Amino acid sequence: MNDFPLRRFVTFLLIATATLALGQSKKSPAVSNSLTRYVDPFVGTGFHGHVFMGANVPFGAVQLGPSQMSQGWDWCSGYHYSDSLIIGFAHTHLSGTGIGDLGDVLIMPTTGPVQLTKGTSKDSRSGYASRFSHADEKARPGYYSVNLQRYTIKAELTATQRVGVHRYTFPQAADAHILIDLKEGLGGDVTTQSHLEQLNDTTLVGYRYSKGWARDQRLYFAVVFAKPIRKLNLYDDQTSVMGSTVTATRAKGVVSFSTRSGETVAIKVGISPVSSENALANIRAEVPHWNFDQIAMAADAAWNAELAKVIVKTADKARLTTFYTALYHTMIAPSTFNDHNGDYLGTDKNLYKNAPFTNLTTFSLWDTYRAAHPLLTLLQPRRVNDMVNSMLAIYQQQGKLPIWHLVGNETNTMPGNSAIPVIADAYLKGFTGFDAKLAFDAMKASAMRDERGLKFVKAQGYIPGDSLVESVAQGLEYAIDDWAIAQVAKKMGKTDDYAYFSKRAKAYQYYFDPETRFMRGRLSDNARRTPFSPVVSRHMKDDFAEGNAWQYTWLVPQDVEGLMTLLGGEQAFTKKLDSLFVVQGDMGSEASGDITGLIGQYAHGNEPSHHITYLYAYVGQPWKTADKVRYILDSLYAPRPDGLCGNEDVGQMSAWYVFSALGFYPVNPANGAYVFGSPVFDDVTLNLGNGKTFRINVVNNSKANRYISRVLLNGKPYTQSYLLHQTIQAGGMLTIEMSSQPSPTWGVAAQDRPRSIY
Repeated sequence: MNDFPLRRFVTFLLIATATLALGQSKKSPAVSNSLTRYVDPFVGTGFHGHVFMGANVPFGAVQLGPSQMSQGWDWCSGYHYSDSLIIGFAHTHLSGTGIGDLGDVLIMPTTGPVQLTKGTSKDSRSGYASRFSHADEKARPGYYSVNLQRYTIKAELTATQRVGVHRYTFPQAADAHILIDLKEGLGGDVTTQSHLEQLNDTTLVGYRYSKGWARDQRLYFAVVFAKPIRKLNLYDDQTSVMGSTVTATRAKGVVSFSTRSGETVAIKVGISPVSSENALANIRAEVPHWNFDQIAMAADAAWNAELAKVIVKTADKARLTTFYTALYHTMIAPSTFNDHNGDYLGTDKNLYKNAPFTNLTTFSLWDTYRAAHPLLTLLQPRRVNDMVNSMLAIYQQQGKLPIWHLVGNETNTMPGNSAIPVIADAYLKGFTGFDAKLAFDAMKASAMRDERGLKFVKAQGYIPGDSLVESVAQGLEYAIDDWAIAQVAKKMGKTDDYAYFSKRAKAYQYYFDPETRFMRGRLSDNARRTPFSPVVSRHMKDDFAEGNAWQYTWLVPQDVEGLMTLLGGEQAFTKKLDSLFVVQGDMGSEASGDITGLIGQYAHGNEPSHHITYLYAYVGQPWKTADKVRYILDSLYAPRPDGLCGNEDVGQMSAWYVFSALGFYPVNPANGAYVFGSPVFDDVTLNLGNGKTFRINVVNNSKANRYISRVLLNGKPYTQSYLLHQTIQAGGMLTIEMSSQPSPTWGVAAQDRPRSIY
């Protein structure tokens, strides 16, 4: 897939913006006319959004940002808008997850007596933490700054792929310090061993091993100062250590100096999964100079180049901010997990040198397989191959495809084998930058293991509810995975595999209870879970994952026709779907956590619901999809800190918005089709990376005109309520005419409706 025109544009943009940076003031490191001006990184830092706040580049290894005093579910990323205490600036963070981790290599500038602990929320001055005000805080793609009120220090951060760059502006002080704390981590991350040593008069190197969600994380780093280190004190937690080296569970270092008023102290921190030598090499390769503004401008240019893959036009400035911020959030992860020379640490903890692909991590697959990865097949074709190759390498190292992979660790978090539909989707869409035979072998081997309920799937077709928690969720996800394997097998001519996995893909039928007409845990061939309520999400042994029967009954995107049959046909299917959006019920304590963004029992704040609004197209009622989609776009997303109604989940929440705002969504994550909804922009240009563009012109679009009345593809009438990936990839012009009234004909006829297999 040739993306030369885009690379040429990116090269031009990098040169132009870097040149402009030389004439910019330190207060304005962003390009005023770039698309990044529409990105507001504060969106999602409030409520339960859990998004990363700080400086990074697209898919970068470094996420350099503030870590706050509070620890808890809403601080999974290390930052929540409600907090007012910063303990320092760490180089790795997660974005939108429901579990906290990372927060490696914490650096904090201070003045006054040396403090070696962060303090407490009640008494922050008992440690080195500082209060801050949002009025003194700035954030844009690739740049973050804040004033630390306690010390009157301005902190500025920017980044490259593997290097975090700090610039601290100090007041006049005889006792200024830079603290490096290898104890502190985020969430349940606990340091197991750390090392810090002075290599020369400007350079410190070390490592931090930790245990948390990632059970065995190993991060190496190098810290380079712009001017010679005059004084360095090393500590084992709070005990002073003589010499230039400390190895301890809680290693810390304090660089001390005096400063003039307004003097800046610049630091470059390279990270590596392999060695401190590689961390230093990453710095030399990526940041060979000390021009902070130029680095920030290059980061801005990198973000702008990625955002420019989708050009949208509208007079609604708030909509532009919401859209481009969402697009920005889809490109924080998966994150780079190798060095500039290609080296990376495998899941098996072996060193793999000079890999021929960019190794990636932070695969939140249960979330992202639904829309975030399909979005990447449109906008990031080069990186899709890297992602698949990373997953195949993980398979070779651990014997199965990733479930939820984090910094070289398998966390086994969430139901299903959700790497399978991602890889299947790439293969079925024609991606060829990976070994297709290995890909099929990996999918099949992962689906044929005995762990996580699979032995029951193989033996009896379903997972008994008393055998493991989340049995229904697990079984429904496996059915989606098996459908994807079957389609790959069909394309490869593997007849027996196609028949076997097609049968397993129907396993959702085992969980459907014809008496209650809901998906329901079953204990045996003749017994189901009792007591049962479709709105209660937590039982002593939960059959569902972050949801209830109302939401999970619709989790059959691979066979909507089959689900329709189970429910009694089109009319019954539609009636029950209508009920989903109006029925009320007590969902317990989770309603304030993972189950949010409620419309009746539809829960937009969590992923199992994300495709449901588009199911009306399958019964020839696309106007109902338009109603629901427009409501969600307008009501459950906003350009505010609390502008996400649930966890960002590493890009999935935002990917739903990106797709839906463009006017379509991948209901089935691996069949290459997108179902129309209700576009909100007047004009869209997709730069596809293959030398072609796909333009969408929306006529008569307005808040009232939310219904599609007619579609033209390259000037010819287009009556289907879905669009194929191959149609978009061919380039062209799609004209969508909107109306305030539902069309009695468009998308209504049986032959014009979406289906599971094309």
